[in-house]
Amino acid sequence: MSDMITKEACIQAKEKLEGLKENIQKVIIGNAHTIDMVITTMVAGGHVLLEDTPGTGKTTLARVLARSIDGKFSRIQFTPDLMPADITGLNIYSKKEETFVFVEGPIMTNILLADEINRATPRTQSALLEAMQEEQVTVDGTSRALGQPFMVIATQNPIETVGTFPLPEAQLDRFAVQLAMGFPSPEEEAAILNRFSEEDPAKQVEAVITTQDIVSIRDMARRVKVHPELVQYMVAIVNATRNNSAILTGASPRATLFLQTIAKAHALCCGRDYVLPEDIKPLAADVLTHRIQFYSTTDHAGKLEVVNSLLDRITVPSEDFS
Repeated sequence: MSDMITKEACIQAKEKLEGLKENIQKVIIGNAHTIDMVITTMVAGGHVLLEDTPGTGKTTLARVLARSIDGKFSRIQFTPDLMPADITGLNIYSKKEETFVFVEGPIMTNILLADEINRATPRTQSALLEAMQEEQVTVDGTSRALGQPFMVIATQNPIETVGTFPLPEAQLDRFAVQLAMGFPSPEEEAAILNRFSEEDPAKQVEAVITTQDIVSIRDMARRVKVHPELVQYMVAIVNATRNNSAILTGASPRATLFLQTIAKAHALCCGRDYVLPEDIKPLAADVLTHRIQFYSTTDHAGKLEVVNSLLDRITVPSEDFS
């Protein structure tokens, strides 16, 4: 396949993704940046960690996204007694067929909502690792490919920590971005009341794009070009996290790879086949924050402040990247 992406293909991809965003915004009020980043992450082939208080629309966002792409949706409520087989599926002996039959778990889907992921034990949390990295699950030595596209949207409550199991660094590193929905403004909250006053609009959402469209757009995103100056800019950003007095442990090389992948996906969402600095700097904190261990800051807002101040000290390239 040619590495070139035509201008027409970029425009078509942008129009489809804009239609997807508009469809989601028929239900989700506000949160424009979060919606943009969820769509961008899906195009990049990544997974999203949503950390926020209950009732801010995380589940609704995942459900509406799945409906909008005509994809399968599964929701798993993570609890301490949840077992890995409850996620991946298991082999059950069938007397009728006189053999073991594989019963699919909820992970065999397109959009998987892992609700309150930090309430399950590390053993159960690790059941997602292979799926998130390899897009397959292995049960009793047999590997099974997941549907395409496949995306995990995991949620966790940052306030109520009793009875939770913090995600290990290896699993946090598998999430492309960490986002938050946040509380709506008074005007947005009034609009939510009006929109949901008689029925749930999420149930009325229809598909505006197909899963095959997403797979095709993902392939295009991989072929978006990145100027060598911007490669060095991304390397400088990640290296700066490893040499900062407020940071205990900086981001890994996987973070640099994710930063580039997200930047390429964002460029395509904007209708371009090349990356610009504005595809990198505004998105970098979402990609890096959850991969960094801080000395004193523990809340998400404080972490974002440290990373954004770091980004402001790095010179942004000013070449003609087109």
